[in-house]
Amino acid sequence: MPLDALSDLTDEALLALFARGDRVAARALTMRLTPKVLAHAYRLLGRRDQAEDVAQEAMLRLWRVAPDWRSGEAKVTTWLYRVTANLCTDRLRRRGRTTPLDAIPEPVDAAVTPAQALQRQARADALQAALDALPERQRQAVVLRHIEEIGNPEIAEIMGLSVEAVESLTARGKRALRAALGQRREELGYTE
Repeated sequence: MPLDALSDLTDEALLALFARGDRVAARALTMRLTPKVLAHAYRLLGRRDQAEDVAQEAMLRLWRVAPDWRSGEAKVTTWLYRVTANLCTDRLRRRGRTTPLDAIPEPVDAAVTPAQALQRQARADALQAALDALPERQRQAVVLRHIEEIGNPEIAEIMGLSVEAVESLTARGKRALRAALGQRREELGYTE
């Protein structure tokens, strides 16, 4: 079956096809989920190299559980975000969160001016620094809700918490980010 013919299938359906040996389904699911996992890991870790390692490990774990996957118990993305977050947490604990921000490269957009690129870099660095300063669970909740744009019920499932706990973590995280970044509005080019 051609790759584009699988685009309408759910993640769960693609995983079931892979479990039965369908390599095209595996490729389609990999292409669909890896960018999401990589972006999530990058936001939690702040380092592209480590995020790539985590994304690869998370996808490998998904392939290992595929034959035993019980459809309907959890969404593939929910399971994958949870595994990714756990792998990131393990890495953060091992490294002690001492990565200097200037060691985190930001992709350069060729369509912007150098001044715009510097401003984007400053904003990204400021956001990452503010995220890094949050307690681990608050950071995870904020990233899932406001960067990954996942709903609170799914975040609750990913983090193993109640929806109310997620709402509380997100609210406290947003307040802390607002306090950390609010003082730098002018410096970061926010005039309103």
